[in-house]
Amino acid sequence: MSENTENQKCAESSRLCETAGSIPVFDDVRAERKRQELKWGEQNHSPAEWLMILGEEVGEANQAALEAHFAGTHNPGNHTLKDYRKELIQVAAVAIAAVESLDRGLWGIK
Repeated sequence: MSENTENQKCAESSRLCETAGSIPVFDDVRAERKRQELKWGEQNHSPAEWLMILGEEVGEANQAALEAHFAGTHNPGNHTLKDYRKELIQVAAVAIAAVESLDRGLWGIK
């Protein structure tokens, strides 16, 4: 199968493409989506609710980045850049979950 055909197939899927190759960050996002789905099942929130969920995840990434940046100086937090990366993976996975929900057509968009 050509790369263009594979990319088109991935784009048509409502899930993160299982055949996108082995790029570590995509593998991590895919694993996080699977973890979320096992924990919460299929989620079908309204667009506004998804933005609130995504905002909460972005807030956790902000906190981890700030605590890592100011470690040992102005902030008693103990987050590292590894924690920041983990939070960013969760942000990406939640964004994908929101798109998956939207693609299911429950909000009049298909």
